Amino acid sequence: MKNHRAAYELLAEDLADKGLDLETIKADLKQQRIETPSWGYANSGTRFKAFAWPGAATTTREKLDDAAMVHKLTGIAPSVAIHIPWDKPADADYDAMRQYAAEQGVTIGAVNPNVFQDNEYKLGSLGNPAPSIQELALDHILECCEIMEKVKSNVLSLWFADGTNYAGQDSLRGRKRRFETHLATVYQHLSRHSRMLIEYKFFEPAFYSTDIPDWGTAYAWCLKLGPQAQVLVDLGHHAQGVNIEQIVAFLLDEGRLGGFHFNNRKYADDDLMVGSTNPYELFLIYNELTDAAQSDDEQVSRTAKNVAYMLDQCHNIEGKMAPMIQSVLNCQEAYAKSLLVPRAMLAQVQAAGEVLEAHRLLNEAYTTDVRPLLAVVREEMGLALDPIAAYRLSGYEQKIRQERGLASTSGGFQ
Repeated sequence: MKNHRAAYELLAEDLADKGLDLETIKADLKQQRIETPSWGYANSGTRFKAFAWPGAATTTREKLDDAAMVHKLTGIAPSVAIHIPWDKPADADYDAMRQYAAEQGVTIGAVNPNVFQDNEYKLGSLGNPAPSIQELALDHILECCEIMEKVKSNVLSLWFADGTNYAGQDSLRGRKRRFETHLATVYQHLSRHSRMLIEYKFFEPAFYSTDIPDWGTAYAWCLKLGPQAQVLVDLGHHAQGVNIEQIVAFLLDEGRLGGFHFNNRKYADDDLMVGSTNPYELFLIYNELTDAAQSDDEQVSRTAKNVAYMLDQCHNIEGKMAPMIQSVLNCQEAYAKSLLVPRAMLAQVQAAGEVLEAHRLLNEAYTTDVRPLLAVVREEMGLALDPIAAYRLSGYEQKIRQERGLASTSGGFQ
């Protein structure tokens, strides 16, 4: 970015007038972390069709290679979420997986069980009316708890496709109780330093009822389970017009916000790149997170600082690597803007009931061009000023296309 230093100095003067310390803001930006998903580097797609991409990863090693490249260029994506059995090694050597990741400069992040893909789960997993299928799903999740220990992960990320398509298909209370019973068993198998994050979704693939339809259900179950259970918010799992930032604020205040699956949508669970459709919403979510992290309330601040930020997106027509880099950068930009909110000034005008001024102060941060700031941060971190341009010049895309070719499947760790 040309003349970024001059623009940076002007921004520094403006922030100083608002009582903001630019060095503190830069330090916070350097500590930001975004976890990328292994499945995002493979040929994944919509429920209708997955379009194969030349160079897409077909093994977990290749996924880790790709994630390492994203981290090398952005500096803030040091961990990779894995999905079991998609990333299950043929020899079950998870120590080798962890060691390989470390050799590439990344770590294994959240472990995601898959209890929705097999034919047995047609009527659900933990909520299935058949006890044998419930046990099948439970055994798989408990296996993932063991895998967490082997890969040194402290996050178990749970999403269920369970629900019904027709009224009368099954007992709604019965399904609720099955889930509560089995989630309690999973909770008992968590190690002392790990967490289980419960994700919710208001519809799809079930269309009459879903067993975890909203954040309130997930929150209620977390309260029953204990402090190691928290809610995971997927940005695409809400009805149109839902105020996600208000949900985030509530869960932060209750100490129960555990993590995000970042993506974006226009209509339903589109799984588009985060910040691509509604960047203002992403900023408002980060605004609540930053406000909580800077709170004088120790529990609220601690919760905000322990949130797991994870991408969960479907790169179906736009490639794999560049969109992943862009997604990380979109989160970085939203976070940077949230750090520019003059919170002391904002609190004063809020208390005085100055509605328009409060809104103006917030929007002023959002409309600030933070590219010079981020350029300086990257410069100080020894990174390329423009990670996307650096990726295009690196030759990595051409390399993986030539080496991997075109494949329609993605296997486990090899």
